[in-house]
Amino acid sequence: MCGVSSRRKADELIKSGHVKINGRVEAELGRTVDTDRDMIEVQGRVIEPEVKRYLILNKPKLYLTALGEGQDEKRTIEELIRDIPQRVYPVGRLDYDVEGLIILTNDGELANRVLHPRYEIKKVYRAIVKKPIDDSTLEMMKKGALLEDGPAKPDSIKVIKRGKDSTTVEICFHEGRNHLVKRFFYSFDNPVRQLKRISIGPVSLGGLPRGKWRSLAESEIKNLYEATGA
Repeated sequence: MCGVSSRRKADELIKSGHVKINGRVEAELGRTVDTDRDMIEVQGRVIEPEVKRYLILNKPKLYLTALGEGQDEKRTIEELIRDIPQRVYPVGRLDYDVEGLIILTNDGELANRVLHPRYEIKKVYRAIVKKPIDDSTLEMMKKGALLEDGPAKPDSIKVIKRGKDSTTVEICFHEGRNHLVKRFFYSFDNPVRQLKRISIGPVSLGGLPRGKWRSLAESEIKNLYEATGA
């Protein structure tokens, strides 16, 4: 949270004697400190927590949900948030070809709670699938599907628009398994053509333009904390 290192690297710094708390070398991993009272030094430099930042990004397609350099010259979302002075991290991820809402923050506790299945934070997606979905198939989808890594049942699913060769569907899951929405529809022999995440818990994308970010309002941050029981 202070922009010094990863958690794994932090353990290495502590083990090698490069971390002091209140002037004394700290050898214990996982030591709890009070950032308002304790002074923490890393390799002789006093460390202070960063200002907490909470924001959302409307990720375009063909961007990796990653910070730093992309793979095979692929662009990453770091290009879209370079004007943010704090080091923020994406809460979860979206596939390279998926667009929509990503929460970014340097509040590790909140990030972990949003991701943890225990708190059942619902993620809503707008999907365009390649084939029509009739009422009987929709009822089957509501009952869930058996995927290779276990059953998957949406919290809700509804048809938004029926086309001749496609259907627009709004689907909600509180799980975070890889490619869950794509695999769910594929199990019904109806591949996803386009996919966009439009909300995470009480936070919605709204009219935020593609590729842009905004800070969360205090009310949105409060609602996120309340949704995770924090």
